[in-house]
Amino acid sequence: MTDAPLPDHDTPDSHTPDHDARDRAPDLDATDHGAPDLDARDRATDHGAPGLAATDRAFLDHVADRLAALPAVRAVTLGGSRADGSHTPDSDWDLAVYYRGGFDPADLRAVGWPGEVSGIGDWGGGVFNGGAWLTVDGRRVDVHYRDLDAVEHEVAEARQGRFRWEPLMFHLAGVPSYLVVAELAHNRVLRGTLPRPTYPAALRAAAPPVWRERATHTLAYADAAHARRGQLTEVTGALATAAAYTAHAVLAGRGEWITNEKRLLQRAGLRPVDALVAGLRPEPAALSRAIDQARELFAAAR
Repeated sequence: MTDAPLPDHDTPDSHTPDHDARDRAPDLDATDHGAPDLDARDRATDHGAPGLAATDRAFLDHVADRLAALPAVRAVTLGGSRADGSHTPDSDWDLAVYYRGGFDPADLRAVGWPGEVSGIGDWGGGVFNGGAWLTVDGRRVDVHYRDLDAVEHEVAEARQGRFRWEPLMFHLAGVPSYLVVAELAHNRVLRGTLPRPTYPAALRAAAPPVWRERATHTLAYADAAHARRGQLTEVTGALATAAAYTAHAVLAGRGEWITNEKRLLQRAGLRPVDALVAGLRPEPAALSRAIDQARELFAAAR
C-alpha cells in the first residue's frame, strides 16, 4: 500500500452499535489511539471475520494483498455477509478499497482477474462511486471503490445529522450518503486501519423524519394517482418503496447501521407488509384500503 496506514480507533467491534452509545465517530486521519498496527503476516491470522475456514482465510489474504498493493490504496475491508458471519457457501465476497487521491481502475483491471471493472463514477457518481464484479480462483468477488476524502466528508456530515438521498440501481429506497459511514462500522478491516464509528446522536434525531416524509408522500401519490385507477402494479411498487423508506427511519431512530436492503424490512419489523402486497387486487377501493393499512403499519413501526 502507498502512504502510511490510517490509524485504528478503539470503538465497538459490532455492526449494530449500542443504541445509547455516544457519538464518537472520529476523523479518519485522527491521531492513533495506541492500538498496534498489524503487518501483513499478523493480519493473515487476525482479520476479524467470523466463521471462515482455513482455505477461505488463505483466499482472503491473497485477494487482500493484491488489492492493498494497488497504487493509492490505503485500506482494504471485507463487507457483506462474510463480515458478520451470516454467509452461506454460495455467498460472494464483498471487498472495498479505500484510496487517497488518484486511484485508477485500470490498475485493478491489470491484475488480470476476469470480470467487469467499472470506471470511477460509473455506478452513479455519488457515495457508491464504482467497483468491479470479478471471479478470483473460481469465487465471485465484488470490489467497491471508496474515496477517503468523500468518506471523511460523510463522517463529518453524519456527526452533524446531515445526509443526502441518492438513487442506486437495485435499491428500492435508494441509499443515504451515510451508507459509507455504516460500512466503516460494519466492515472488517483486512489491510491498513480505519475507524469504527458509532451512530451519531444527531443523525438518530434528524434522519427518521426525512425518511418518514418520503414514505408519506409516496403513499399519498399512489392513493391519488394510481389507486383510483385500479393500477395494481404502481400501487404495489409504491407500497414496497414506502416500506423501505420507513424501515430506514426505524433503524435510524434505533441507531442501527444498515448497508443494503437485503434484510432491511426484516430488521425493522416490517415483514407484515408482505401480506398487504399479497392481498392486492386491481380495484380502486381495495387498493386505497391497502394504502390506509400500510399507513397504520408504518406509523406504528419503531
